[in-house]
Amino acid sequence: MIDQPDPALLAAVETAVPGIARTRASDRLGLAHDASHYLLTPQAVLVPQDAAQVAALLRAGLPLTFRSGGTSLSGQAVSDQLLVDTRRHFRGIEVLDDGARVRVQPGAVLRQVNARLAPYGRKLGPDPASESACTIGGVVANNSSGMTCGTHANTYRTLESMTLVLPSGTVVDTGAPDADDRLRALEPALAEGLDRLRERVRGNPESVRRIQAQFALKNTMGYGLNSFLDHDTPAQILAHLVIGSEGTLGFVAEAVFRTVPAHRLAATGLLVFPTLHAAMAAMPALVEAGPAAVELLDAESLRVAQTDPKADDVLRTLDVQAHAALLVEWQESDADLLAERERAAERAFAELHLAAPARLSREAGGRAGLWHIRKGLYAAVAGARPSGTTALLEDVAVPVPALADLCDDLTHLFTAHRYERSVIFGHAKDGNLHFMINERFGTDLDRYAAFTDDMVAAVLGRGGTLKAEHGTGRVMAPFVRRQYGDELYEVMREVKRLCDPAGTLNAGVVLTDDDDAHLRDLKQVVTVEPEVDRCVECGYCEPVCPSRDLTTTPRQRIVLRRELAAARAAGDHALVAELESDYGYDAVDTCAVDGMCATACPVLINTGDLTKRLRAERHGRLARKGWTSAARHWDGLTQVMNLALDTAATTPAPLLPEAASRAARNVAGADAVPQWSRDLPKGGARRRPRPAHRPAAVYLPSCLNTMFAPAAGGPGVMTAFQRLAERAGVELLMPEGIASLCCGTPWSSKGYADGHATMAGQVRTVLDRIENASGIPVVSDAASCTEGFRHLLPGVEVTDAVAYTAEHLLPRLTVKRRMPSLALHPTCSSARLGLDSAITRLAEAIAEKVVVPDDWQCCAFAGDRGLLHPELTASATRAEAAAVIASGSRAHASVNRTCELGLTRATGKTYHHLLEYLDRATD
Repeated sequence: MIDQPDPALLAAVETAVPGIARTRASDRLGLAHDASHYLLTPQAVLVPQDAAQVAALLRAGLPLTFRSGGTSLSGQAVSDQLLVDTRRHFRGIEVLDDGARVRVQPGAVLRQVNARLAPYGRKLGPDPASESACTIGGVVANNSSGMTCGTHANTYRTLESMTLVLPSGTVVDTGAPDADDRLRALEPALAEGLDRLRERVRGNPESVRRIQAQFALKNTMGYGLNSFLDHDTPAQILAHLVIGSEGTLGFVAEAVFRTVPAHRLAATGLLVFPTLHAAMAAMPALVEAGPAAVELLDAESLRVAQTDPKADDVLRTLDVQAHAALLVEWQESDADLLAERERAAERAFAELHLAAPARLSREAGGRAGLWHIRKGLYAAVAGARPSGTTALLEDVAVPVPALADLCDDLTHLFTAHRYERSVIFGHAKDGNLHFMINERFGTDLDRYAAFTDDMVAAVLGRGGTLKAEHGTGRVMAPFVRRQYGDELYEVMREVKRLCDPAGTLNAGVVLTDDDDAHLRDLKQVVTVEPEVDRCVECGYCEPVCPSRDLTTTPRQRIVLRRELAAARAAGDHALVAELESDYGYDAVDTCAVDGMCATACPVLINTGDLTKRLRAERHGRLARKGWTSAARHWDGLTQVMNLALDTAATTPAPLLPEAASRAARNVAGADAVPQWSRDLPKGGARRRPRPAHRPAAVYLPSCLNTMFAPAAGGPGVMTAFQRLAERAGVELLMPEGIASLCCGTPWSSKGYADGHATMAGQVRTVLDRIENASGIPVVSDAASCTEGFRHLLPGVEVTDAVAYTAEHLLPRLTVKRRMPSLALHPTCSSARLGLDSAITRLAEAIAEKVVVPDDWQCCAFAGDRGLLHPELTASATRAEAAAVIASGSRAHASVNRTCELGLTRATGKTYHHLLEYLDRATD
């Protein structure tokens, strides 16, 4: 049972900023979970739209915790008070000075910021493994660093200025010329207090020595007291104290960063050692060779890495015993300089005692595979944990010479406290280790408490810090005084009192008086189902989910399944009923089942599979029989749909079919009846057989060609692809019975397994009847249908018309005219099929400038999902549509007819299939 929100608190929120509170149980529980092992249910989730609304909340004295990406691991983004979602409306990115600087808001994802900077050859300094999902809010709040930036290019070192909203509601731009004057005028006690603390710290030699030693390491433990040594003025001291303060001192509405070069060349390799100790002992010599990154993987990490689809043969065939490996990389922008680096590295390798030959590679695919494995390692290891356990990832740093001894200490502690299959990995170049243990909370916590105490003693005994990157949070707050001593701890206390005298911001995080705070509010995990049980709630799936701004994300779908199971186990029938009522629309109806979550998930969870199963559970016997019958009579049914669209489009009173579809939806439900609107095309053309004497491919045009007419002014992909093949002298065979075939996606996406099997049988039968077709590929012309046929026809070579054209037709064609610019929408299916290079090749052949918006994502039209729930597509395409319109592109293309419909609706620009433009350019 969850407590009901405090009415007085909600009333205060409504008075301060009306209409921003979300108080449903599903809203609160969906955001109660983050990537950490803590769980607190907020009173409400607040969704402010701008800094002025945040300031109003702060002026009201409300207890707030800010959350953006939810990828933090130490408990700093969960709260039992008011949780403020800063991801939804704070995503601004402004590139300044040709990429030398960038202004960003807290909801912008780090990878998206770097995508905007890439054309300038620049990137942000911090490069955490979670860069695909973490946001600038967390990067600033946790003083993020990462794999290559060390302490020289982390958040603290690369911040230029920030716009800060203080707990009083005062807004300060620390980059303004009058920032100090404004701070002294509006917050005199704060400004004077910071001056006083600066002199207190600088006047104490022991404090100076301790700060310098601690911050020579990666260090996110407590507040960044190095600010008092590195900066003189109150505004700059305050700005740098806020970095790493985990939302306890104020709200960062935007930040300006100095960027760093994005080296275009790199050489990467995996060095395998016989033992972990041997790998760590090699570190001083390797660091002398000047690598950009040295990443550690212990034996258990290597075993998990071997199961990754991107593992190479060397890694996959390694007989892992007590081995460890170092992933090393050298980066440069000049080929000659990189060659020098490689020669120096080879000399260093020759002095090492390795368990396998060492080699460096510049090959992009292999390098990307190694980094993919490393960046997804935590979640992949955690995903393999026993069901019902929670993965805890700790993060420490020691001077590099102490690394080998610390690894020995940790290995001993794992054994002494009976933690099996524990993992050590991390940023060895910086003396920064991550280690993971699995714990089953809800039982005796003595083991975890004892292990933590011993670990703290081991790290501090080696001159280290208890938090290097992940922030103090709740997990290490009780140990801040022990790491820094009484004097510096009191300085931190005074910093908190000066900035947040009422203690309203993120209480219990960074500093606490509770010695057992790290043992409270621990996340207990229930066993539910395979997709749910593997999830570590890392949040990597969220930025690619098309429903993230409308209803729920894959992580939220999963955690709400956990909350449902927990509520059932507790006998809380009222909560079960409430969650189930909301889950239908929020999680099932508005899931696009696009599978993009699986492309981002380190443990390859496709939440769409869960959604399909849940949809299947809804279906009654009559519905299942009806959809199976539809599979048997698909030719006739598609012609009926074709006729219906023709009739609706030509009705003299266009409001009539629109009203009729709305009425039917009111009766049968929005998830059962599509919403017709005037922007939909007429019906298309029936697919007809096309014989061939010596076919190079079997062509199975999508049934979308029958249901929807081509976009205005174009022939449609079915005609375009056949004309391109004719020009190239390539024969295509369209088999007898083609009109009755489908890729099966309408059945699989809705959870109709019998209908899907029926269609699979029909497709197989038609293909088996084709003579002389052995060994030639099957080609389809809509990316989602190509993907559907691949699932439908295991063992058969199925390729998309775009890939087939790029490989077999384009070399035989002559491009006679090129357009000035083309806005391109890749699709979720094209991404999963690996069509990016083929799409790019075709687009660049026909357009002088090709624009793929940085904000592109699945359009969520998803077959008929955009007709059943048009609000889903509107939400999913909003950012991309704005970018497309701003680009001013002359033409617009995609590789799927329904995606063309979705983007046309979103942008007001007519989208055609990419092959239609190639047909026109080569005519």
